[in-house]
Formats: sequence, C-alpha cells, structure tokens
Amino acid sequence: MINFLSKELFLLDPLAIFFLAVIGFVSIPSAIFSIGYMSGESMGKKLLDWALLAAFIISMCLVVTAGNLFSFLIFWELMSLASYFLVVSDYKHERSIQAGTIYFIMTHVGTACLMAAFFTLYNYSNSFDFSAVIQGAAVMPPQIRNVVFLLLLTGFSTKAGVVPLHIWLPYAHPQAPSHVSSIMSGVMIKIAIYGMIRFFVTLLGPGSAWWGALILVLGMISCLVGVIYALMDHDLKKLLAYHSVENIGIILLGVGAAIFFGNLGLGAVAALAMCAGLYHLINHALFKGLLFLCSGSVFKATGLRDMEKMGGLIKTMPQTAFFFLVGAMGISALPPLNGFVSEWLTFQAFFLGVLQSQGAVKIFMVLSAAVLALTSGLAAACFVKAFGIAFLAMPRSKRARESKEVSFSMKAGMALLAVGVVVFGMGAGFVAPLIMGVSQDALGMEKAAGPFHLVSALPPMIAAALLVIGGVIFLWFKFGLRRKQVRYNTWDCGYYALDSRNEYTATAFSKPFRIAFSFFLLPYRKSEKIRDSFYHIRKFTYETHTTLVFKNYFYDPLVRMVYQAAVKIRKLQPGSIHLYILYIFITLATLLIITAVF
Repeated sequence: MINFLSKELFLLDPLAIFFLAVIGFVSIPSAIFSIGYMSGESMGKKLLDWALLAAFIISMCLVVTAGNLFSFLIFWELMSLASYFLVVSDYKHERSIQAGTIYFIMTHVGTACLMAAFFTLYNYSNSFDFSAVIQGAAVMPPQIRNVVFLLLLTGFSTKAGVVPLHIWLPYAHPQAPSHVSSIMSGVMIKIAIYGMIRFFVTLLGPGSAWWGALILVLGMISCLVGVIYALMDHDLKKLLAYHSVENIGIILLGVGAAIFFGNLGLGAVAALAMCAGLYHLINHALFKGLLFLCSGSVFKATGLRDMEKMGGLIKTMPQTAFFFLVGAMGISALPPLNGFVSEWLTFQAFFLGVLQSQGAVKIFMVLSAAVLALTSGLAAACFVKAFGIAFLAMPRSKRARESKEVSFSMKAGMALLAVGVVVFGMGAGFVAPLIMGVSQDALGMEKAAGPFHLVSALPPMIAAALLVIGGVIFLWFKFGLRRKQVRYNTWDCGYYALDSRNEYTATAFSKPFRIAFSFFLLPYRKSEKIRDSFYHIRKFTYETHTTLVFKNYFYDPLVRMVYQAAVKIRKLQPGSIHLYILYIFITLATLLIITAVF
C-alpha cells in the first residue's frame, strides 16, 4: 500500500531559498502593479483575481519547498490550476478560453509525465521522501533511470516552454492580465527549471553525459526558435512570450552545461555553468517581469497590443518608456545591466569547457557559444524594433496619440523591477558569489571562489564610462558649447506633410530577418485588389505572414488524429456491463505488468 504521508513535508536548502527569492522579487512588484491595472473592475472581480493571485504565488512557494514527491505534485497541480483560472479571467473573450484550454491540456500532459516518473521512483524507494528517493535512485538500473529522466524532462519542459513544447506560451501570456503574465513568465516557468535541477542534479544523482548534451541541444533550439519568432511578431505581449522561450533556452544552456561538465569530471566548470544558468534565471525574472508590466501599462493607456498602431508613446508616457528601455537593455545583454553579466558568465563556462576538453566536446562547446552569440544579437535587434516602433516617431493611431501616463501604483511596480535590473548588473561582484554558493551546494561541491573578476569589474567600469560620457554631453548642451542649431524642413521627396504612414513599420524592420530565416519561417503573402473597373483599383491590401511550423506540422495533425481516434474509440462504449468489467480486468493486468517491469 502506498503511504502518502511523509516525514519530510518541507525542504529549505539554499536552492529552495534562491527560488523563494526569485518568486518574491517579481511577485511583490507585480501585485503592486495590479492595484492600478485593475482599477475600473468591479470589487467582486478584484477580490476574486487577488485571491487567485495569492493562491498562485503561495502554491509556487510550496512547490519549491516541498520535501517529498507527493506534496511536490499536489502543490504543482495547485500552481497549474490557479494560473489556469487567471489566464481565463477574461472568460467572456473567446481567445482567453482558447488560450486557457491549450494551457490546460499542455500542463496536464506534463503532469502525467511527472506522475509516471514519480511512481517509478517510488517503486525503487518505497517512500515519497526525497532522502529515500536518492537512495532508491542509486540502485535503479541505468535504463530505468534514463526513462525516468526523459519523463521528467518532458514534464518540466512542458511547463518551462521548451521547444517544441512551447505552444501554450504565445497563447496564454498575451491573454492573461499583464501582472499575471509578469509572474507566469518571470517566475512560474522557472519553477520547472527548479524541478530539473532538483531532480536531475540532487535526487537522481550522477546520470549520463548525454543528459546534459540533450538539455544543451534543447536549449540551443529554444534560443533560436524563440528569438526568430519574436522578431516576426508585432503583438507586444506575444513578442515577449516568444522571448521567454528564448531565455529559457539560455538558462538551459547553463543547466545543461553543468550536468554535461559534471559527468566529464570538470567540477569547477560545472559549478560556473550552473551559476550562469541561475544568474540568468533571476535576471530573466526581473527584466521579463518589467517588460510585461510595461506592456500592461501600454495596454491600459491605449488598449493596444499591436505595435503597428503605436508610436510616439515616449512623449505621452515618458516614464513607462524609460522603464521599457531599461528592461529592453537588460534582455539585450547590454552592459552594465544584468543580462550582460549572466550571458558573459555563460560564455566563460563554454570557453573554459573548450580549454579543458578535447575533440567533439570542444566543437560542441564552440557551437553552443556561437548559438548564444547569435541569439544575443537577434534579441538586441528585436528590442530595437519593439522600442523604436512602439515608443518613438509619430503616433500611428488615435489611441496612441491620446494616451496618458499610468497610475502611481503601476509606475511603482515597474520602478521596483527596473531597480532590480540595474542592481543585478552593477552589483554583480556581490551577487555572483552568492549564486555560486547556491550552485555549488546544488552540485554537492565544496564552496570555493569563482572566476568573477571580469563580471565584478566590467559593469562598474562601463557605468562609470557612460556617466562620464553622459556628463560631457550634458555640459555640452547646458552651457551652449554646441553650435547654433539651424532648422530646415526635412527633405521628403516633395511631400511637405509627412504623417505616420511614412514611418518605418515593424513589418519593414523585420523583413531582412524574414528573408534570412525564410527556410524556417516559410513566409507567404496575401493580397487583395478591390477594383472600380479593370483599369482603376480602389483599394489594395497586402499582408505578409510566416508559418508556425510546430503548430501547422505537428500539433494540428496531432489534434486531428486525436479527434479521429476519439470517434473510433467511442465504439468501445456500447453500454454492456460485462464488457466494462473486461476493460477493468485488462487495465489491472496491464498495471500489474508495468509494476513488475519497472
């Protein structure tokens, strides 16, 4: 008989405390932001949403402090259910229901995989306690351990949004309220990373090098797919959702490299790689939480998510524009902000791996570093587009033109996260050793100083240089050292009344990238001519789209197969009690066989 009661209900080690800190750093500013964001809603809806938000945050805290498999699974489900109800909070909108349904299905596919893995672990440990699982995993046959690894990887990857299981993110994040998107993207998907580290590193013990290699490959694919789709999308929240896929890939590069190097006996490099992954994890929580709150401010002020209808918001919403710029610089890994530090640490781990390895491993590390470099460049280009199209130039719609700055609570939420982006960049010399301690504890290593001299020195030096340059520019303008300005009309090809239609659009900005990655994006065009006569065209519309490869060629056929199978399986329900008893017998026999084998 399975004993669900356990001695170890909760666990509070450095890894759990680190994730509790991540939850707090993003959840508190997002909760403050929600006060202004939900103004105008009825008191009943506010209370319901805040109750769900509290349940969501508490359930995440419980997951990362769970001390046994059973409580982990219960809290995991509570987290999934609370986030589902938050995604469909705008239940009158059809897209919210669609997004919630996709999220619900995907998250429970992941949960099913976790349950299968947990019961297999129980079979070898006879207990749900983590301490017993460690002992059980030590005597587990390698092939069973590999099966458990793959089940856990699938379950956690579904929640984290790792390609190709990322399908729910571009649906759920845009439809959820922005403060919920901030927590889901900034924190919830990281809980899956916690699960990977907890199970792959501390519970299952030393696995195989291919575990780390597989995670690295998934990380590389997620990086590239996420950033390429983000470049193509003009829905501001959907763009951010795709960047979550990209940044989960960067985090996986660190975690995968740690497992890979650990199995090669390169303990110091493994600790540095894990430190880089954890550092990027908390950085992504900060700048992605900030960017989602900024997108919520824009939506609250304009009712828009389509960047093609924005423009000029820096004049009407200067503080939101500033916070968005801070987040964009952070996610683009521009020094001295936080994204630069964690990506630099990841590069250091790869370079050290190259120096201390041979043959194919060396090539693999070089490839991983190259993918990270390409991803960083594309991410910077994407946020040049996002900031330039949304906040600069002239407004492209009446809503953008008439927008106003948001309330104090919303600005306070954004300001707190913006401060975090700066502190975790400028204060890398203090933060990195702390995270290295968490990394070494998770890997079961003795604490030792890490190679942080560059990340400690570079951000303050760059910040000092920027301050000096800014000061010189300020003095130049302040004291009239510049030349007298003479204004002329802009040369405009004979047109003297330029308007927003003459501006560079998001579609035009992304065209070079659409051409460069056309082998993957499979772009196509739609055009329509409305004629008054054969010679006179009254209206011409032209649209450019890209193909969602995973949706069109994997998920859509899969859904059709499920529907077709359901139609056939329906015949198994004829209403005969004798037949149903036979089904029960077959099911029990199958379960007994599976139990005996695993």
